[in-house]
Amino acid sequence: MRWSIDRFFNPFVRWLERFLAVAVLASVIVAAVNGGIHLAGLDWTANETFYELIYRMLLLVIGLELVRMLITHSLAAVLELLAFVIARKMLKPDLTSVDIILSVLAFVALLAGRKYLMSRSCYLPRELENDIGALPDGIEDADGSGKAAR
Repeated sequence: MRWSIDRFFNPFVRWLERFLAVAVLASVIVAAVNGGIHLAGLDWTANETFYELIYRMLLLVIGLELVRMLITHSLAAVLELLAFVIARKMLKPDLTSVDIILSVLAFVALLAGRKYLMSRSCYLPRELENDIGALPDGIEDADGSGKAAR
């Protein structure tokens, strides 16, 4: 019987990733509750309160996308996580012009990578159903699949 380190290492790493995903999910839930309590006590007539709300919401979404990435191992999940990180960074009020330009270029690079470098096999089943460019129900493309070519 041949002993392979992959036979034991891969399942261990998968379970460790699941444990980390559960820990991140629990942290997101705690942060959402604490953030809601904190936001309830703020002055909602000030613009800074709205920025604080958006900033905290994007942080929660980043946590959820991290959980999704750890569970699914999807390249699309990684790109979406990076997109949310860039979006959150762009909401900081102390950004310089260079920061804004670099963030926009990074976001464009993510979109271009998703559009031109990823094949359909990089996505989970039914993940592209609601994407822009999908054909309406009942309309089929050239291969008869009913899905637009990307």
